[in-house]
Amino acid sequence: MNVGISVSRVGSSAQTKAMKKVAGSIKGELAQYREMAAFAKFGSDLDASTQKLLARGARLTELLKQPQYSPLTMEEQVVSVYAGTRGYLDGIAVGDIGRFESELLARIKSSNAGLLDGIRAKKDLTAELEAELKSVLDAFLKTFA
Repeated sequence: MNVGISVSRVGSSAQTKAMKKVAGSIKGELAQYREMAAFAKFGSDLDASTQKLLARGARLTELLKQPQYSPLTMEEQVVSVYAGTRGYLDGIAVGDIGRFESELLARIKSSNAGLLDGIRAKKDLTAELEAELKSVLDAFLKTFA
């Protein structure tokens, strides 16, 4: 598995507006996660906010993994990173993150391809596209098992 989301490899000047919007906090969140994960090895009592930070970091790390030779398009990355940074993955088991992402993207491609087309064309996550994405994510979460 390779960490392949452009957030981790490309400077922000090369990112689209859409990616900047959804990934703005991911570097900081992952840095906090790594720091807390190292610290947590030495302590057994973790407060709720630390537990939440560790859980989110583990999911974001898993989300950033892509199978070799199977890169995601920019618009697919935007959808995936949005789901991770906005808390949609918080209730998903870490081991199910890859399946969640692939099933979500398959659903969007079959039922909401206009969403991906809009992100690709505008290179931005407009308020309308974000509202549609939220709606798709909310509906998908209800059916994901």
